[in-house]
Amino acid sequence: MTTFPRLAAFALLAGLVAGCSSGGGWNDYVAAGDAAPPSPQPMTVEQISAKVGCKPKMQVEAEDMRTAFCKTKDGEFFVNTFKTEKLKDQWMDQAPEYNPHLVGPKWTVLGPLKVLEVLKGPLNGDLHLTDHRVSQTPASK
Repeated sequence: MTTFPRLAAFALLAGLVAGCSSGGGWNDYVAAGDAAPPSPQPMTVEQISAKVGCKPKMQVEAEDMRTAFCKTKDGEFFVNTFKTEKLKDQWMDQAPEYNPHLVGPKWTVLGPLKVLEVLKGPLNGDLHLTDHRVSQTPASK
């Protein structure tokens, strides 16, 4: 006859094995009433500039787009923010193909490749070299 302590130990062991297996587990489930986390708010020109240590010199102050010039010890670049992703995409379609861009949610940074490579880390952006719709940043493995 099986005793209660043995049953409890077996149940605990089965729970641990199930929780440690690679088949998903509780991380695949969403609690009732929990929605997906909201998307982070896109950064402003001032926030982007502060992350890389420059004081922005505003060039364009429009309702749907803002542009600032920045200069750091790493080089010079332009920061652009947009009201919508669609406006960003339209702007990128018109951007010079020979200039690389660092791209994020509703923002772009335009400058020399060596500068953008330095800014990529702090801004967590995707590097776009020739085709502005295609990220050249290697996918993390």
